[in-house]
Amino acid sequence: MDIAASVWRDTRRPLWPLALVVPALPFAGLGLALATGSGWAWWLTPVFILGVIPVIDLLVGDDRENPPEEAVPALQASPYYRWITYLFLPAQFAALVMACAVWSRGAGLIGGLGLVLTAGLVNGIAINTAHELGHKRESVERWLSKIALAPTGYGHFFVEHNRGHHVRVATPEDPASSRLGESYYRFWPRTVVGSLRSAWRLETSRHRLRGRTPWGVHNEILHAWAMTVVLFAVLTAAFGPRVLPFLMLQAFVGFSVLEAVNYLEHYGLLRQRTAAGRYEKVDARHSWNSDRLTTNVFLFQLQRHSDHHANPLRRYQTLRSFDVSPQLPAGYATMLVLALIPPLWRRVMDHRVLAHYGGDASQANAVP
Repeated sequence: MDIAASVWRDTRRPLWPLALVVPALPFAGLGLALATGSGWAWWLTPVFILGVIPVIDLLVGDDRENPPEEAVPALQASPYYRWITYLFLPAQFAALVMACAVWSRGAGLIGGLGLVLTAGLVNGIAINTAHELGHKRESVERWLSKIALAPTGYGHFFVEHNRGHHVRVATPEDPASSRLGESYYRFWPRTVVGSLRSAWRLETSRHRLRGRTPWGVHNEILHAWAMTVVLFAVLTAAFGPRVLPFLMLQAFVGFSVLEAVNYLEHYGLLRQRTAAGRYEKVDARHSWNSDRLTTNVFLFQLQRHSDHHANPLRRYQTLRSFDVSPQLPAGYATMLVLALIPPLWRRVMDHRVLAHYGGDASQANAVP
């Protein structure tokens, strides 16, 4: 065994379970609501995710340590890391059931809005867990990915992200790659509609190449959507039709959170054409990274996005930070808030895109 690998230890190992704080937050909100009787208690989760985490990110700062390559095989094989992602799912679904129970009894306007944001944020962040699981070859993890997507009704993400986005990333053809000068509010309908269409084209083409109808039992999009239908039907049967608007609203918030993350991950970045007219291979320059330790722990190192695109089968605990990757000025939690305020976003990000291309805007993926 290599000496470096035998000596190296994952200093973040005890921190990874903190990712499970996210689906636990709604239960903290429940305790606060029972203790105070105030609907504002249900705002605990959005305040923590969008307010407290950015502050902790700023105070804790960056961690750019990479595991030595000799240690990667052992890290990849360790069941400890994957079980943390598995445990996210029962906590996610328990939080959704609890939220439905509270909604069905009446939460008031303030509490109801907080409850929608709470469930939406938890299930939106769960899409990141689905993202981590969906890239793996193991069938169990791929099925768990679809299950994690069920509360947001965004099961087609499983197909589009893996077979569409990863192929077309950082090009004008990719609906999930935002363009320089494009606000989140212009990006949202383009990516929501475009990703759905792309996913369906990819899946139907796969079945037609095999000489079978796309409406059969092998369609992965239909699998995922069926899970959503069954989940919503069970929750409606358990808590009454009153929960249906809640389920729809929290799903909207959830997939909008996902698309906000998509928006900031590749903003303005473009793969250049080769002499043969094809796009260059995806590398570490085509994703925005952040080494903010806190958000990386909560998001299974999603912020080391360049390495993920270059090596999509690498598990979160082995992802690396590269000097050539463009760096965000803050963690994803902070940047998500900025994305909702277009003038502030452009003031912070546009000059960074141009700097990445040496001031040449023609090399960026810009609004036509």
